[in-house]
Amino acid sequence: MKVENLNPQLVFKYFGEISQIPRGSGNEKGISDYLVNEGKRLGLESIQDENLNVIIKKDATPGYENSPVVILQGHMDMVCEKNKGTEHDFEKDPIKLRVEGDYLYATDTTLGADNGIAVAMGLAILASNDIPHPALEVVFTADEEESMIGAMTLNGDLFKGTYIINIDSEEEGTITVSCAGGVTAVVTLDKEFKSVDSDKIAYTIDVKGLQGGHSGMEIDKQRANSNILMGRILNHLLNNANVDFDLVSVSGGAKNNAIPREAEATILINQKDLVIVEEEIKNILSIFKNEFKTSDPEVNILTHTSESSYEKALTNEVRDKYIALTNLMPAGIQTMSMDIKGLVESSTNLGVVHNNEDAIVFEFATRSSVKSLKDVINTKMTLLCNLLGVKLELEDDYPEWEYAKDSKLEEICVNTYEEVTGKKPVISAIHAGLECGLLLDAIKGAQAISIGPNLYDVHTPNEHLDIPSTQRTWEYLTAILKNIK
Repeated sequence: MKVENLNPQLVFKYFGEISQIPRGSGNEKGISDYLVNEGKRLGLESIQDENLNVIIKKDATPGYENSPVVILQGHMDMVCEKNKGTEHDFEKDPIKLRVEGDYLYATDTTLGADNGIAVAMGLAILASNDIPHPALEVVFTADEEESMIGAMTLNGDLFKGTYIINIDSEEEGTITVSCAGGVTAVVTLDKEFKSVDSDKIAYTIDVKGLQGGHSGMEIDKQRANSNILMGRILNHLLNNANVDFDLVSVSGGAKNNAIPREAEATILINQKDLVIVEEEIKNILSIFKNEFKTSDPEVNILTHTSESSYEKALTNEVRDKYIALTNLMPAGIQTMSMDIKGLVESSTNLGVVHNNEDAIVFEFATRSSVKSLKDVINTKMTLLCNLLGVKLELEDDYPEWEYAKDSKLEEICVNTYEEVTGKKPVISAIHAGLECGLLLDAIKGAQAISIGPNLYDVHTPNEHLDIPSTQRTWEYLTAILKNIK
């Protein structure tokens, strides 16, 4: 079935169109231009700011002229992940969509329904002539997945809205009313080199088979982190198996807000240690298989020797600092909420380890719904980095979204959900970062909620969107607009 034939047709028509436009974080000029041009084509006031945010305004339908102005919001960028070996250039290639039963997938890449479905729904409402609604301000923000710079720089004076409906949640029937704040910690380990024995064997270690996932939404699933596993492997070889290897290179992950699925290291070992290394790799794999038998049963370690020769490797000091950072820095869940059952309160994710000519760079995504706990994690990282003599920088700090009691918007959304479905919605706080906190900072006196259809395995090539859930969420969203008077 073609995507444009799915229901709601106008929503999926727009989703198909935006899927043709590369829109990875930092590469949003094309999608931003498309959005502002589509707004103008519809005869609506359309604004594009210097950070590529787009705001499209639509007058109220008859009878809603005195209703509160509603802001509909989603972000235009997507996380670009693909399966290893997949030939796809996210800078220029369209997303290849496919329908399997009730689900919409991409082929070997992320789908971009996070948050393309919000973009498609926003455009569909702007283009529709049969949906009753108050005056609308539909805002599509830029670069949410990496820096939230779009929401951070949004000019609140451009808005008259007092009700913000964010469409970036991933579970139908849940009204999100609070979320974690976050910060990116970038650790730079300067490289120093030494000459190496030319008789040593080049040995490559690959961590494979992990599920990965969103570092906020899936962190509670206790999935393995390939960068952390690689650190454990190399520490085991050096300090448990007493193999004095040289480290040539190490890397893993692509985005700091995605739990990394793969990591790779090249080391140099003596011929006499080859049998020991092979046996120890088997031992530690059995440990991983046991630890992650439920959360990551396909975890695997692949190894091979090569004929490559190296004249230099990283010094033992740099090797040891890498091992210390990957084994000692805070990782995964740090605290659970005592007020909201099952809510991760604070966490950190070592999403990326990458090399440049001069350094190994580590990127951590830290999240917390309590600012002081975020500060505690930052302090622990800072103290360890100071002890090791490595550089740490904190970037893209964004605020938590605190719960607002007695919200009129929440009341409308709860009542509408019961009216449409006959069931009560779940009122939820989440550990992922949404832009609502930043929007509320910019637009004084506003209230916010977040909704969305069922999305699965976001930030991975297995990301998929529930099609019937999208239809139901569309009906719910339009019913909310009808009920705001």
